Amino acid sequence: MKRRLTALALALGLTFSLTACGGTAGTANTPGGGSESPAGNSETPAAESDLAYIKEKGVLTVGMTDFEPMDYKDENGEWIGFDADMAKAFAESLGVEVEFLEINWDNKLMELDTKGIDVIWNGMTINEEVEAGASVSEPYCRNGQVVVVPADKAEDYQTVDSLSGLNFAVENGSAGAEQLDLLGLNYVAKTTQADALMEVASGASDACVIDLLMAGAMIGEGTSYPELTYTVQLNDEEYGVAFRKGSDLTEAFNSFWKEAYDAGTVMEVATTYGVQESVIEK
Repeated sequence: MKRRLTALALALGLTFSLTACGGTAGTANTPGGGSESPAGNSETPAAESDLAYIKEKGVLTVGMTDFEPMDYKDENGEWIGFDADMAKAFAESLGVEVEFLEINWDNKLMELDTKGIDVIWNGMTINEEVEAGASVSEPYCRNGQVVVVPADKAEDYQTVDSLSGLNFAVENGSAGAEQLDLLGLNYVAKTTQADALMEVASGASDACVIDLLMAGAMIGEGTSYPELTYTVQLNDEEYGVAFRKGSDLTEAFNSFWKEAYDAGTVMEVATTYGVQESVIEK
């Protein structure tokens, strides 16, 4: 009920002016910096205004996967979560409906480029691949990739060196898979991070690598996987939202997020889903 009230409050309370947000290409900040990335370079303008395109069709199509606490379904089959609730509010600010479309994460940039979706918004790690293929928003959350193991074996896997020889599960095309590739560790690629968790819970894999935010929501006492825990954090990351190259929706989103943060809405929704400590101050 609390989450439903939050979504209702967003719909009723967020009205943002976009008069200053149309027509120019957005820029993307690289993690920890403020420099312009290739993805947001104004030298590669969109062929048409994405903002006008979205308003004309009346729907913002959000590409995502089942990833609690960012995007997941409640008992009624409705998409909720920190990212989902904020996507609803962003669509409201544009005066359009929102549609959530589950995608193959490995094909996210192709889906975006071919207009199968309008935005990638699913706890997406900002990296070189994403910045090369899309226009990326300013970062909005901190994250990292963590190693998840059965709690009764956690003492044996407290360092990167101790991970050698483990069989991992990881979401295909994810930041976790990138970290395992860098370390030269063996893994089986799964469709989602939730699938990777189930591999470990069932004993099919020794360990998995998932996002820190997901680990906080999904494993440990009082969660869906009380018998699992995480040990080693492999890196530090930042989340961003991706739009088509040169899209004027990037600037519209950055303006929306700053106003929502200043109004207290971002932190209200973040607290609902337990991710408030990861939100980047604006």
